[in-house]
Amino acid sequence: MRVLIAGLFHETHTFLAGTTGLADFEVRLGHEMLVCGGDASPLGGMLEAAKGFGWTVLPTADFRASPSATVTDEVVETFWRAFRERAEPELNRGVDGIFLVLHGAMVSESLPDVEGELLRRLRALPGAANVPVFGVFDLHANFSPAMARHANCLVAYRENPHTDGREAAVRAAGLLHRCLTTGEVPRIAFAQVPIVWPPTGTGTATEPMRSLEALARRIESGRAGIWSTSVIAGFSFADTPDTGVSFLVVTSGSDADAHAALDELSALALRTKELGNITEPLVDEVLAKLLPAPAGLTVLVEPSDNIGGGAPGDGTGLLRAMLKYRLPKCAIAINDPQAVAQLAMQPIGARVTLPLGGKGSPLDAGPLSLEVELLSRGDGRFELVDKRSHLASMCGNAFDMGACAVVRHGEVTILLTSRKTPPFDLGQWRSQELEPRDFSFIGVKAAVAHRRAYDPIAERMLWVDTPGPCTSNLRALPFRRIRRPVYPLD
Repeated sequence: MRVLIAGLFHETHTFLAGTTGLADFEVRLGHEMLVCGGDASPLGGMLEAAKGFGWTVLPTADFRASPSATVTDEVVETFWRAFRERAEPELNRGVDGIFLVLHGAMVSESLPDVEGELLRRLRALPGAANVPVFGVFDLHANFSPAMARHANCLVAYRENPHTDGREAAVRAAGLLHRCLTTGEVPRIAFAQVPIVWPPTGTGTATEPMRSLEALARRIESGRAGIWSTSVIAGFSFADTPDTGVSFLVVTSGSDADAHAALDELSALALRTKELGNITEPLVDEVLAKLLPAPAGLTVLVEPSDNIGGGAPGDGTGLLRAMLKYRLPKCAIAINDPQAVAQLAMQPIGARVTLPLGGKGSPLDAGPLSLEVELLSRGDGRFELVDKRSHLASMCGNAFDMGACAVVRHGEVTILLTSRKTPPFDLGQWRSQELEPRDFSFIGVKAAVAHRRAYDPIAERMLWVDTPGPCTSNLRALPFRRIRRPVYPLD
């Protein structure tokens, strides 16, 4: 079987200033994609499955970037040209299937639904109209009618933190193999519900997602003709007509059964919608109660500067509070390439006054000037401790934080990075010879995805509200394009 493959992966935060350009993407063209075979990414899982099935893989283009601001049109058109240049000759020769590794919440300057447009263009290529299109996508997609209309089978991750990104791709590849060997071609039935949840409300270990995922698994196992059922939590920081919660059923059975399943899922989501609207107490309310310091590690979670949601990762709100309340044995990572550059020529042990953080969001109080002691420097590349972590679903086996410096001010140890790094793997600290268990308090700029790494070592985990672009209070965001009415905005 000849299977065409491509990847386009970006979670777009449309409320951030600026744009995400071509230089921000990791690009693999043609056979460069095959180096991912066997790694911890969804593409790695798909390639390994393809090898097991004996497919001839036809690689085209893979573009990936970390969550960030609106993508430039140049990125979309560059991807499309690279894809089309490699896909058209193969389509002319004939392909049996197409497999896509997507995110599902990508927005460009002109396109609120990049993946839907990609699929529409793909279907219009000569030779592609009737080829089965399968793929995998992120649970935080803002799934669109166009995506449902132009694909046969798209499979979402089932877990948040995304420990199953690779597994979901293998599952989707298995369904494509079923299609290719039986000749049975499924279709997608799809439903949106008038709900938008902040990322803090979309963890699959807690309600409402836990019950929704459980219902989806019962539907899959108990109804003939249904191949796959996906619960799509949505990405609330993208202002598009499709932003929010939705469900899809991949089926070769009756429309009535598929829509009955969608109705069950939608009804459960509507009954439990309040459980997903999670907001945090103010940072002062939480930290004022933490002295004397309790035993063990306390993880302080700062969703408003959630790097995994696109925030700059340099907010100073939690750092300021740590200093204000004189918390002992603290650690926090701040993305600040300028500070790292200023420390590049300083000897270890030097004391330097620097403006730290506060440069990436107008909502932050701004840079915090501190005298710090330089403890170490490093190149920032680390192998993931956990190859099933949320970070692995984004990057595979390793991540590069860029040049790093570790500094200390009083009781606070600060890891300064040159590239914003989602705090989803303990290798981030250990690569700089810091052991997370040695601290009493660690601040993480995340919402839910950090839990895979920190739950096993933390005595307690406390979420705090600080100023930042990934606020869980969705009413504070200036939505203009989202479909209305929608809970909790209305």
